[in-house]
Amino acid sequence: MGETDELHWWYNHRTGEVEHGPQSLGSDRDGPYATEADARRAPEIARERARAWAAEEED
Repeated sequence: MGETDELHWWYNHRTGEVEHGPQSLGSDRDGPYATEADARRAPEIARERARAWAAEEED
């Protein structure tokens, strides 16, 4: 794990917990995020991105 990884936040989608630095398996987490608040919004961010991608595919 690199030093910069420890400065970021991650969202564990299996547990719903936010982690400072990658603490769980990569397959269980999303990130990195610059702030804890962004990591807490990870599910919402993922939904927003999915909607945007779907809209692009429709065009």
